[in-house]
Amino acid sequence: MNGELDIVHVSVIIAFAALSVSQVMAMIRLVIGPDTGDRILALDTMVVNAIGLIVLLGISQGTQIYFEAAMIIAMLGFVSTVALARFILRGDIIE
Repeated sequence: MNGELDIVHVSVIIAFAALSVSQVMAMIRLVIGPDTGDRILALDTMVVNAIGLIVLLGISQGTQIYFEAAMIIAMLGFVSTVALARFILRGDIIE
């Protein structure tokens, strides 16, 4: 049983590192992105990475409140990405 906990612990640490590197790369794309579409995709990628980090935090701490927070952030991230894309394409959000 102790060996399984070590494997889960190491897996969570590796996942934290991978998501952190991915988040930094998305931030770099956000800053140097030559086009507005690249910046929108970088923001959406950052939201997905943040959701992954929050879920991993919930797994590592063993509490369920982080999963609910991740669900709320996922809904807000989707709506904000759609609203930003509509604003860039049409100039307004609500028709």
